[in-house]
Amino acid sequence: MSFFDREKQLVRRAMPLRITGRITEVTGLTVVASSLPLPIGSMCRIEPQSCPPIDAQVIGFGSQRTTLMPLADPLGVTAGDRIVSCASMQNIGVGRQMLGRVLDGLGRPIDSAGPFVIESQYPVHADPPPPLTRAAIDSPLSTGIRSIDLMTTLGAGQRLGVFAGTGVGKSILMGMIARNTSADVTVVALVGERGREVGDFLRKDLGEEGVKRTVMVVSTSDESPVMRVRACFLATAVAEYFRDQGADVLLMMDSVTRMAMAQRQIGLAIGEPPATKGYTPSVFALIPRLLERSGRTGTGSITGLYTVLVEGDDINDPIADAIRGTLDGHVWLSRDLANRAHYPAVAVLESISRVMPDLVSAEHQAAVHNIRRLLATWADIEDMVNIGAYASGTNAEFDTTIQMKPRVDELLQQGIHEKAPFGESGAKLMALDAEINELRQKLEAQPTSAVAIAG
Repeated sequence: MSFFDREKQLVRRAMPLRITGRITEVTGLTVVASSLPLPIGSMCRIEPQSCPPIDAQVIGFGSQRTTLMPLADPLGVTAGDRIVSCASMQNIGVGRQMLGRVLDGLGRPIDSAGPFVIESQYPVHADPPPPLTRAAIDSPLSTGIRSIDLMTTLGAGQRLGVFAGTGVGKSILMGMIARNTSADVTVVALVGERGREVGDFLRKDLGEEGVKRTVMVVSTSDESPVMRVRACFLATAVAEYFRDQGADVLLMMDSVTRMAMAQRQIGLAIGEPPATKGYTPSVFALIPRLLERSGRTGTGSITGLYTVLVEGDDINDPIADAIRGTLDGHVWLSRDLANRAHYPAVAVLESISRVMPDLVSAEHQAAVHNIRRLLATWADIEDMVNIGAYASGTNAEFDTTIQMKPRVDELLQQGIHEKAPFGESGAKLMALDAEINELRQKLEAQPTSAVAIAG
C-alpha cells in the first residue's frame, strides 16, 4: 500500500466529531445505548460512575438503539452511564521499536519495557492490496523446517494454513519457524490461548534469538470476543507497516479458528442467525477479509502462516474447509505421527503448496514426487507388511519402499532446536532421491525370487 492510499484510509475511517450517548440496557455480553449514531466497528469508551472507563466496540444497531460489546467485564456499569466515541482507537501507532515487544489487542505494550516510539499510524481494518498490484510469488522463504521447506515449499508472500487437532505440536512448530525463518521480521498473534502459554511461548518456543525480531500480539481466552477478533486485524496492521518498510514479514497467527469462535459469539449476541455448526454468516465473511491482507507487493511481502484448530481431527470441519479454500496451501499435522514421536508431525501426503512449482527447480519437484510416491506406496502396504503377509522379492516397488522408508522418515524428522538451512536440506533431498532411484533400478533388474514364485 502506498503512503497516499494509507492516508486516504485513515481519513475515511476518521471520526472528526466526539459523539456521546447513554446506556439504556445491559444484556449478557452486550450493552445497548441510545442517541449514539456510530457505524459498525467504531470504538467507544464507557464512563461508569463507580469504576474506571471501559472500552467497547459497536457491533450492531437498530431503531434508536446502538449495540456495543465491552472489551472488559462490564461490572459496575449502570443505566444512564455515558458513552463517548474514540476515533484514535481505529488506528494503531507503529514503529521500529516494536520489535521484541508484546502488545495487547489495542496495540498497548503489556511487557515491562515501557512505551515505544511511534513513527506512524496504521488503520486496524485496512483494505487488502488490489489484485493487480500483487507481485508474483517467485522466491522461496525458508522456515528452517525440512519437511515444510522440501515437500511444501513456502514462498515469500504466500498464505499457508497449518491444520491440526489439539496437542499435536502447532505451538512448538511455530516457535521453531520463528527462530529459524529467513524472514526479516516475524509478527506472532496468539489468539484465545491460555495465559500460561503466552509466557511459555516466549521463553521456550520463541527463545532469545526469536524474540529480537518478533512483535507479539496477544489476546488470551479470558478476554472479550471483540479483543480476540481485533488482535488478528491489529497483528496484520503491524505486519503491513514492516512490509511497507521493504521487509519480508512472516505473520504467524494461532489460531484463526479461535478468532472464528469469537466472531460467532459476537454474531449470536446481536441476534445473527446461526448457519453451519452454529457459525454465523459474518464469520465466513470475516475470514477472507483478514487472510487477503497478506501477500506480496512492490515494496515487501507478508507471508501468512495461519494455524487452524480442527474439531476431532476432522479436516472437513466447516471453518477449516472455508480457510483451506482461501489459502495458497496447507500443512496437515498428523496425530498418528505425533503418537509415534515423529516430529514435526507433518503428514506429507495430506499437505500441499499451490505455488511450489514456481519456487523450486524441476529436479527438486521430481525428487518430491518420488518421495510422495514412496510414502503413498507405504500407506497401501503398511498393514500387509506389519502382519507378515508380504513376501520379500514379490514386487520391486514394494521392496524399495520397505527398505527406504526409514531413510525418508529420517529426512522428514527434526529436533526442536535443530535448524535446517534451505540449501543443505535440498542437497539431502537430492541425495536421497538418487539413492531411491538406484535401489529401485537394482531391484527391478533382479529375477523374481523362488519365494515370490512359490507365493
